[in-house]
Amino acid sequence: MLTVNAYAAPSATEPLVKTTIQRRDLGPADVLIEIRYSGICHSDIHTVRGEWGPIQYPQVVGHEIVGIVAEVGSEVSLHHVGDRVGVGCMVNSCRECENCLAGEEQYCLKGNTGTYAAVDLDGTITQGGYATHIVVVEDFVLKVPESIPFEAAAPLLCAGITTYSPLSHWNAGPGKKVAVVGMGGLGHMAVKIAHAMGAEVTVLSQSLSKQEDGLRLGADHYYATSDPATFETLANTFDLIINSVSALIDINAYLSLLRLDGTLVSVGAPAEPLPVQVFSLFGNRRSFAGSGIGSIRETQEMLEFCAEHGIAPETELVAADYINQAYERVLASDVRYRFVIDVATMA
Repeated sequence: MLTVNAYAAPSATEPLVKTTIQRRDLGPADVLIEIRYSGICHSDIHTVRGEWGPIQYPQVVGHEIVGIVAEVGSEVSLHHVGDRVGVGCMVNSCRECENCLAGEEQYCLKGNTGTYAAVDLDGTITQGGYATHIVVVEDFVLKVPESIPFEAAAPLLCAGITTYSPLSHWNAGPGKKVAVVGMGGLGHMAVKIAHAMGAEVTVLSQSLSKQEDGLRLGADHYYATSDPATFETLANTFDLIINSVSALIDINAYLSLLRLDGTLVSVGAPAEPLPVQVFSLFGNRRSFAGSGIGSIRETQEMLEFCAEHGIAPETELVAADYINQAYERVLASDVRYRFVIDVATMA
């Protein structure tokens, strides 16, 4: 077992603290990664605070991970020592169910193995990327292209794929009008990716405070949802709406913005239910959908797409001892647009 430095939540109500954790011995199909950078996702906060259900403590979170391959198992062929690699929201799946065999292991019918707060191969609880090293089976390790700045790459493994997947699945591209609800960690990536795909992009944000950023990142239009006139002006407009916010919104009001056969996809995950009126769907034959992360194949595709189009998240690099302050700033929407931990500061 390898002992590594990490930051863990001791309970649902206490700040994260510096500690050490054990990583499993390297198996023949495993890759040992020296973590360089780890993104902070709103999901991390929901998880450690028990807002998505009870978990075991202490818990190390973090599922936006990039680093360097430090060692490989005897049967590993996909990765080599020194490679730039990444790990996203899952580290394994059953690999036998219908969805896994279709290459959609993120929707494993037995439940994929999450990078943290899940039961690992050896029966222990998985611990995430707020740590100096991680051991992951090779098939769930991604290659990070050299052209993507390493210190900004980590959020692509969650925020990037979480927005790329529905944009790709619902065919965002030339001739399509796409709206992005929320201009935060997920939303700003949706804007960049939808723009690169060739769609006409509109940001729907509570205020106009980030309008300059939105237009700079690729939005064609920007509206404040606090203005009731916005919903009148944009009624029956969009082919696709990506809802990126992790808070309660009037989902029925947003459904009214869809044109014929339009789809609203929620990728943000509020702790509370979102009430939907069925009559909101009847008009224009609208659809309301959800989308999780992407498969390993699709995540690698996303990384190559971002490398090709020069896309990287907008990040703020912080030391490990700043994690608790970063959490408070995330909750206050006081970050543009993703915190990334410099894991070297955990040494």
